[in-house]
Amino acid sequence: MSAAPSIATVGQLRESGHVARPLRVELRENLLARLASGEDPWPGLHGFENTVIPQLERALIAGHDVVLLGERGQGKTRLLRTLVGLLDEWSPVIAGSELGEHPYEPITHESRRRALEDGDRLAVEWRHRDERYAEKLATPDTSVADLIGDVDPMKVAEGRSLGDPETIHFGLIPRSHRGIVAINELPDLAERIQVAMLNVMEERDIQIRGYVLRLPLDVLVVASANPEDYTNRGRIITPLKDRFGAEIRTHYPTDLASEVAVIRQEADLVADVPDHLVEILARFTRHLRESSSVDQRSGVSARFAIAGAETIAAAALHRATVQGEDEAVARVVDLETAVDVLGGKIEFESGEEGREEEVLTHLLRTATAEAVRTHLRGVDLGLLVEAIESGAMVTTGEQVGARDFLTGLPVLGESDLYDQVCDRLGATNDGQRAGAIELALEGLYLARRVGKDTDGAETVYGS
Repeated sequence: MSAAPSIATVGQLRESGHVARPLRVELRENLLARLASGEDPWPGLHGFENTVIPQLERALIAGHDVVLLGERGQGKTRLLRTLVGLLDEWSPVIAGSELGEHPYEPITHESRRRALEDGDRLAVEWRHRDERYAEKLATPDTSVADLIGDVDPMKVAEGRSLGDPETIHFGLIPRSHRGIVAINELPDLAERIQVAMLNVMEERDIQIRGYVLRLPLDVLVVASANPEDYTNRGRIITPLKDRFGAEIRTHYPTDLASEVAVIRQEADLVADVPDHLVEILARFTRHLRESSSVDQRSGVSARFAIAGAETIAAAALHRATVQGEDEAVARVVDLETAVDVLGGKIEFESGEEGREEEVLTHLLRTATAEAVRTHLRGVDLGLLVEAIESGAMVTTGEQVGARDFLTGLPVLGESDLYDQVCDRLGATNDGQRAGAIELALEGLYLARRVGKDTDGAETVYGS
């Protein structure tokens, strides 16, 4: 954040050559400037480059209010919050004004009075772009007063008459004047509350009880909604839908690379989670979204894979702490700990009752097998299979340290097979090498070339 300008009065502001821009013009010009310079206006958003982003950019250039429709965990809220970056970093406001009005364009009675009395001496403050974004989670108990405003009994008690517009306490939308107001889960708003927004969306004024205040509000209204909400919990009333200039459908990442990028960006990992494990979680999530056993109307949120990555990192740190290891690195065995705790994030079809764990385990194994084929294709694991068929056993598990695992591997003579596997997966330290070889063993098990026996916290690969 750069320092705010030092201009302190409206006279100084005019002398500086400052030009007031309507909010939509400001957003449009800043967006076009970013695009012309090649700068990405949407940092941190993955998988929307050719679908959602172009639609949103056209809506902003057109000056439209926007509603985003999509299942949970598709990044709708993150996308809305990214709009803040298109605002000027600092913008002038009348010092102490309730609605943050531009010094050139006072709109409330009090600000107009001050502008007439003070002239060029009218005090100016500077508001950062982050202060020009307001967000409201729509809940059934949200009131008109919350969004639009109401009569303030304290101001009436001070002696003002009920007809005095200065007795009004403004709600969230008027207070977002010259800014962006985002309403999450819009269908959850009661229909009568949505009706109160109609004038704000079209005529750009507000109505509070018996008052009709012609305040030329300059506000961009954006909202998010889950499509199923129209029938399950509520709906966006038709007149309000009509006032949104753009209705944009969001989606989950369409490719594996975007899925992995989202996990890497959003997950707060307390241990090293190798790329192949993140990839398995991404593939697992994508298979769940395609499974007929999962209720796809509810969707499988990106938070599922993010929480999965955080869980296996926690399992790795737990093991490293107990075993006294210097480096905590997640391994294939830790994926099972994620399945144990993530099932509640998935809505299954009614006919799958009692089979939830079976479905999750099957799809996780499918994702793991795909990762093995991708990373270890061409590596001949025959010597390892022969050693196991000859009676060697490899023990791993949640509490088996990397050094103990590596020490327990069968000796393959002069073969560099283990090095080949580790090189393919970029494994360098003991934890990563243990994880790479464990992936190879799991691949052999899934290909039915070796056996596997799990007993509590210990897993044994054998013949």
